[in-house]
Amino acid sequence: MRGTSTSKVDEKDQRRRQTMPKRPATVRARGLGTELRELREKSHLTTREVARRLGWSASTVSRTETGQRNVSSEDVAALLALYGVTGEERDRLLTLAREADQPGWWETRHPGLPSQLTALIGFESQAAQITDVALVVLPGLLQTADYARAVINAAGIPPMQAETRVATRLGRQAALSRPKPPQYRAILDEAVLRRPIGGRTTMAAQLRHVLTITERPNVEVMVVPYDQGAHPGLAGSFVLLTFPKAPAIVHLEHKRSSLFLDQPGDVTAFIKAADLLQDVAFDPIRSAEFIASVANEYES
Repeated sequence: MRGTSTSKVDEKDQRRRQTMPKRPATVRARGLGTELRELREKSHLTTREVARRLGWSASTVSRTETGQRNVSSEDVAALLALYGVTGEERDRLLTLAREADQPGWWETRHPGLPSQLTALIGFESQAAQITDVALVVLPGLLQTADYARAVINAAGIPPMQAETRVATRLGRQAALSRPKPPQYRAILDEAVLRRPIGGRTTMAAQLRHVLTITERPNVEVMVVPYDQGAHPGLAGSFVLLTFPKAPAIVHLEHKRSSLFLDQPGDVTAFIKAADLLQDVAFDPIRSAEFIASVANEYES
Protein backbone atom coordinates (compact mmCIF):
# COMPACT_ATOMS: atom_id res chain seq x y z
CA MET A 1 0.00 0.00 0.00
CA ARG A 2 2.82 2.35 0.90
CA GLY A 3 4.57 1.53 -2.39
CA THR A 4 1.45 2.45 -4.37
CA SER A 5 1.14 5.76 -2.52
CA THR A 6 4.80 6.59 -3.13
CA SER A 7 4.42 5.71 -6.79
CA LYS A 8 1.49 8.12 -7.16
CA VAL A 9 3.51 10.88 -5.50
CA ASP A 10 6.42 10.24 -7.88
CA GLU A 11 4.11 10.33 -10.92
CA LYS A 12 2.51 13.57 -9.76
CA ASP A 13 5.90 15.15 -9.11
CA GLN A 14 7.17 14.02 -12.51
CA ARG A 15 4.19 15.62 -14.28
CA ARG A 16 4.78 18.87 -12.37
CA ARG A 17 8.43 18.89 -13.40
CA GLN A 18 7.55 18.34 -17.04
CA THR A 19 5.30 21.42 -17.06
CA MET A 20 7.72 23.66 -15.18
CA PRO A 21 10.07 25.81 -17.29
CA LYS A 22 13.70 24.76 -17.02
CA ARG A 23 15.89 27.51 -15.58
CA PRO A 24 19.10 27.74 -13.61
CA ALA A 25 18.48 27.82 -9.88
CA THR A 26 18.67 31.32 -8.39
CA VAL A 27 21.29 32.07 -5.78
CA ARG A 28 18.63 32.66 -3.12
CA ALA A 29 16.94 29.34 -3.96
CA ARG A 30 20.28 27.52 -3.79
CA GLY A 31 21.15 29.21 -0.51
CA LEU A 32 17.79 28.28 1.00
CA GLY A 33 18.21 24.71 -0.22
CA THR A 34 21.66 24.48 1.36
CA GLU A 35 20.31 25.63 4.72
CA LEU A 36 17.41 23.15 4.52
CA ARG A 37 19.83 20.32 3.75
CA GLU A 38 21.99 21.29 6.75
CA LEU A 39 18.91 21.29 8.99
CA ARG A 40 17.87 17.86 7.69
CA GLU A 41 21.33 16.45 8.35
CA LYS A 42 21.34 17.91 11.89
CA SER A 43 18.02 16.13 12.41
CA HIS A 44 19.66 12.86 11.29
CA LEU A 45 17.05 12.31 8.59
CA THR A 46 17.54 11.02 5.06
CA THR A 47 15.75 12.50 2.06
CA ARG A 48 13.61 9.34 1.90
CA GLU A 49 12.58 9.68 5.54
CA VAL A 50 11.61 13.33 5.03
CA ALA A 51 9.70 12.42 1.88
CA ARG A 52 7.79 9.66 3.66
CA ARG A 53 6.78 11.90 6.57
CA LEU A 54 5.60 14.75 4.32
CA GLY A 55 4.05 12.64 1.58
CA TRP A 56 6.55 13.89 -1.00
CA SER A 57 8.91 12.01 -3.28
CA ALA A 58 12.60 11.76 -2.42
CA SER A 59 13.42 13.59 -5.64
CA THR A 60 11.23 16.51 -4.52
CA VAL A 61 13.24 16.81 -1.30
CA SER A 62 16.50 16.55 -3.23
CA ARG A 63 15.54 19.23 -5.76
CA THR A 64 14.36 21.51 -2.95
CA GLU A 65 17.79 21.22 -1.37
CA THR A 66 19.58 22.03 -4.64
CA GLY A 67 17.33 25.02 -5.41
CA GLN A 68 16.00 23.40 -8.59
CA ARG A 69 12.40 23.34 -7.39
CA ASN A 70 10.01 26.25 -6.96
CA VAL A 71 9.35 25.80 -3.27
CA SER A 72 6.49 27.57 -1.49
CA SER A 73 6.66 29.09 1.97
CA GLU A 74 4.11 26.44 3.03
CA ASP A 75 6.50 23.68 1.96
CA VAL A 76 9.35 25.33 3.84
CA ALA A 77 7.14 25.70 6.92
CA ALA A 78 6.41 21.96 6.79
CA LEU A 79 10.12 21.17 6.59
CA LEU A 80 10.96 23.54 9.44
CA ALA A 81 8.28 21.96 11.63
CA LEU A 82 9.75 18.55 10.91
CA TYR A 83 13.24 19.79 11.80
CA GLY A 84 12.06 21.57 14.95
CA VAL A 85 13.04 25.07 13.81
CA THR A 86 11.16 27.88 15.56
CA GLY A 87 11.40 31.57 16.43
CA GLU A 88 13.54 34.06 14.55
CA GLU A 89 15.32 31.37 12.54
CA ARG A 90 11.99 30.07 11.25
CA ASP A 91 10.87 33.60 10.32
CA ARG A 92 14.14 34.28 8.51
CA LEU A 93 13.95 31.11 6.41
CA LEU A 94 10.29 31.68 5.56
CA THR A 95 11.15 35.20 4.37
CA LEU A 96 13.96 33.75 2.27
CA ALA A 97 11.50 31.25 0.79
CA ARG A 98 9.09 34.03 -0.18
CA GLU A 99 11.90 36.01 -1.82
CA ALA A 100 13.69 33.10 -3.49
CA ASP A 101 12.09 33.60 -6.90
CA GLN A 102 11.53 37.35 -6.89
CA PRO A 103 12.98 38.82 -10.10
CA GLY A 104 15.93 41.18 -10.15
CA TRP A 105 16.25 44.28 -12.33
CA TRP A 106 17.80 42.18 -15.11
CA GLU A 107 14.65 40.04 -15.34
CA THR A 108 12.09 42.84 -15.20
CA ARG A 109 13.71 45.48 -17.41
CA HIS A 110 15.11 43.33 -20.21
CA PRO A 111 12.99 40.19 -20.57
CA GLY A 112 14.54 39.44 -23.99
CA LEU A 113 17.95 38.64 -22.54
CA PRO A 114 19.17 35.04 -22.81
CA SER A 115 18.18 33.02 -19.74
CA GLN A 116 21.77 32.03 -19.00
CA LEU A 117 22.82 35.69 -19.00
CA THR A 118 20.06 36.65 -16.58
CA ALA A 119 21.12 33.77 -14.35
CA LEU A 120 24.76 34.93 -14.41
CA ILE A 121 23.72 38.46 -13.43
CA GLY A 122 21.74 37.05 -10.54
CA PHE A 123 24.71 34.99 -9.38
CA GLU A 124 27.06 38.00 -9.66
CA SER A 125 24.66 40.08 -7.56
CA GLN A 126 24.83 37.57 -4.69
CA ALA A 127 28.40 36.23 -4.88
CA ALA A 128 30.88 36.71 -2.06
CA GLN A 129 33.85 36.26 -4.40
CA ILE A 130 34.18 36.40 -8.18
CA THR A 131 37.22 35.27 -10.14
CA ASP A 132 37.28 36.18 -13.84
CA VAL A 133 39.88 34.40 -15.98
CA ALA A 134 39.98 36.14 -19.38
CA LEU A 135 42.07 35.11 -22.40
CA VAL A 136 40.39 36.98 -25.27
CA VAL A 137 38.47 40.07 -24.11
CA LEU A 138 38.19 41.98 -20.85
CA PRO A 139 35.55 40.63 -18.44
CA GLY A 140 32.13 42.29 -18.65
CA LEU A 141 32.46 43.65 -15.12
CA LEU A 142 35.45 45.75 -16.24
CA GLN A 143 34.30 46.96 -19.65
CA THR A 144 33.55 50.53 -20.69
CA ALA A 145 30.52 51.27 -22.86
CA ASP A 146 32.61 51.83 -26.00
CA TYR A 147 34.62 48.67 -25.50
CA ALA A 148 31.48 46.62 -24.78
CA ARG A 149 29.77 48.06 -27.85
CA ALA A 150 32.72 47.09 -30.06
CA VAL A 151 32.74 43.53 -28.71
CA ILE A 152 28.97 43.11 -29.09
CA ASN A 153 28.87 44.63 -32.59
CA ALA A 154 31.67 42.32 -33.69
CA ALA A 155 29.51 39.37 -32.64
CA GLY A 156 26.88 40.41 -35.19
CA ILE A 157 24.18 41.36 -32.67
CA PRO A 158 21.44 43.53 -34.29
CA PRO A 159 21.78 47.23 -33.33
CA MET A 160 18.65 47.43 -31.14
CA GLN A 161 19.63 44.31 -29.22
CA ALA A 162 23.24 45.46 -29.06
CA GLU A 163 22.36 48.62 -27.13
CA THR A 164 20.29 46.56 -24.69
CA ARG A 165 23.27 44.26 -24.19
CA VAL A 166 25.59 47.22 -23.61
CA ALA A 167 23.23 48.75 -21.03
CA THR A 168 22.85 45.40 -19.30
CA ARG A 169 26.60 44.84 -19.21
CA LEU A 170 27.13 48.21 -17.57
CA GLY A 171 24.29 47.50 -15.14
CA ARG A 172 26.01 44.29 -14.06
CA GLN A 173 28.96 46.31 -12.81
CA ALA A 174 26.90 47.60 -9.89
CA ALA A 175 27.68 44.23 -8.28
CA LEU A 176 31.22 45.48 -7.55
CA SER A 177 30.03 48.55 -5.63
CA ARG A 178 26.98 47.23 -3.83
CA PRO A 179 26.88 47.19 -0.01
CA LYS A 180 29.15 44.34 1.10
CA PRO A 181 30.56 43.91 -2.40
CA PRO A 182 32.24 40.68 -3.53
CA GLN A 183 35.99 40.25 -3.58
CA TYR A 184 36.72 40.48 -7.27
CA ARG A 185 39.82 39.05 -8.93
CA ALA A 186 40.44 39.30 -12.68
CA ILE A 187 43.31 37.30 -14.18
CA LEU A 188 44.02 38.56 -17.70
CA ASP A 189 46.22 37.10 -20.38
CA GLU A 190 48.45 39.80 -21.90
CA ALA A 191 46.66 39.19 -25.22
CA VAL A 192 43.54 40.80 -23.72
CA LEU A 193 45.47 44.06 -23.32
CA ARG A 194 47.14 43.92 -26.71
CA ARG A 195 44.04 43.36 -28.87
CA PRO A 196 42.92 46.88 -29.93
CA ILE A 197 39.18 46.34 -29.70
CA GLY A 198 37.35 49.48 -30.82
CA GLY A 199 40.62 51.13 -31.86
CA ARG A 200 43.54 52.65 -29.97
CA THR A 201 41.56 55.47 -28.35
CA THR A 202 38.91 53.08 -27.03
CA MET A 203 41.57 50.71 -25.71
CA ALA A 204 43.50 53.48 -23.97
CA ALA A 205 40.33 54.67 -22.22
CA GLN A 206 39.41 51.09 -21.38
CA LEU A 207 42.74 50.34 -19.72
CA ARG A 208 42.62 53.61 -17.77
CA HIS A 209 39.16 52.55 -16.59
CA VAL A 210 40.56 49.22 -15.37
CA LEU A 211 43.25 51.07 -13.41
CA THR A 212 40.58 53.23 -11.77
CA ILE A 213 38.55 50.20 -10.74
CA THR A 214 41.60 48.51 -9.19
CA GLU A 215 41.75 51.37 -6.68
CA ARG A 216 38.74 49.83 -4.95
CA PRO A 217 39.75 47.67 -1.96
CA ASN A 218 37.67 44.71 -3.14
CA VAL A 219 39.13 44.58 -6.67
CA GLU A 220 42.43 43.22 -7.93
CA VAL A 221 43.57 42.65 -11.50
CA MET A 222 46.50 40.42 -12.41
CA VAL A 223 48.18 39.96 -15.78
CA VAL A 224 49.78 36.78 -17.11
CA PRO A 225 52.57 37.99 -19.43
CA TYR A 226 53.42 36.47 -22.80
CA ASP A 227 56.82 35.46 -21.39
CA GLN A 228 55.08 32.94 -19.17
CA GLY A 229 54.40 30.80 -22.23
CA ALA A 230 51.95 27.95 -21.64
CA HIS A 231 49.80 28.32 -18.53
CA PRO A 232 46.75 26.62 -16.93
CA GLY A 233 44.33 29.17 -18.37
CA LEU A 234 44.94 28.23 -22.01
CA ALA A 235 42.04 25.77 -21.89
CA GLY A 236 39.63 28.71 -21.97
CA SER A 237 38.16 31.67 -20.12
CA PHE A 238 35.85 31.08 -17.14
CA VAL A 239 34.17 32.78 -14.20
CA LEU A 240 34.29 31.24 -10.73
CA LEU A 241 31.68 32.43 -8.21
CA THR A 242 31.50 31.54 -4.53
CA PHE A 243 28.62 32.29 -2.14
CA PRO A 244 28.12 32.58 1.62
CA LYS A 245 25.41 29.91 1.83
CA ALA A 246 25.56 27.98 -1.44
CA PRO A 247 28.13 25.86 -3.30
CA ALA A 248 30.51 27.54 -5.73
CA ILE A 249 29.74 27.51 -9.45
CA VAL A 250 31.68 28.02 -12.68
CA HIS A 251 30.33 29.84 -15.74
CA LEU A 252 31.61 28.97 -19.21
CA GLU A 253 30.52 31.04 -22.21
CA HIS A 254 30.64 30.21 -25.90
CA LYS A 255 29.33 31.91 -29.03
CA ARG A 256 25.78 30.54 -28.99
CA SER A 257 25.48 29.11 -25.50
CA SER A 258 26.83 29.12 -21.97
CA LEU A 259 27.05 26.59 -19.20
CA PHE A 260 27.04 26.51 -15.40
CA LEU A 261 29.02 23.83 -13.57
CA ASP A 262 28.25 23.10 -9.93
CA GLN A 263 29.51 19.56 -9.36
CA PRO A 264 32.25 19.70 -6.68
CA GLY A 265 34.78 17.80 -8.80
CA ASP A 266 34.31 20.13 -11.77
CA VAL A 267 34.43 23.29 -9.68
CA THR A 268 37.55 22.15 -7.80
CA ALA A 269 39.45 21.80 -11.08
CA PHE A 270 38.72 25.45 -11.92
CA ILE A 271 39.64 26.63 -8.43
CA LYS A 272 43.03 24.94 -8.82
CA ALA A 273 43.48 26.47 -12.28
CA ALA A 274 42.75 29.97 -10.95
CA ASP A 275 45.21 29.49 -8.08
CA LEU A 276 47.93 28.26 -10.46
CA LEU A 277 47.32 31.24 -12.73
CA GLN A 278 47.65 33.62 -9.81
CA ASP A 279 51.03 32.08 -9.04
CA VAL A 280 52.38 32.80 -12.54
CA ALA A 281 50.76 36.21 -13.03
CA PHE A 282 52.22 39.59 -12.12
CA ASP A 283 51.07 40.67 -8.66
CA PRO A 284 48.41 43.43 -8.56
CA ILE A 285 50.96 46.26 -8.22
CA ARG A 286 53.18 45.00 -11.05
CA SER A 287 50.06 44.33 -13.12
CA ALA A 288 48.83 47.91 -12.67
CA GLU A 289 52.21 49.21 -13.81
CA PHE A 290 52.09 46.91 -16.84
CA ILE A 291 48.53 47.95 -17.76
CA ALA A 292 49.54 51.60 -17.47
CA SER A 293 52.48 51.03 -19.80
CA VAL A 294 50.23 49.41 -22.41
CA ALA A 295 47.77 52.31 -22.09
CA ASN A 296 50.65 54.70 -22.71
CA GLU A 297 51.51 52.80 -25.88
CA TYR A 298 47.96 53.19 -27.17
CA GLU A 299 47.95 56.89 -26.31
CA SER A 300 51.24 57.50 -28.12
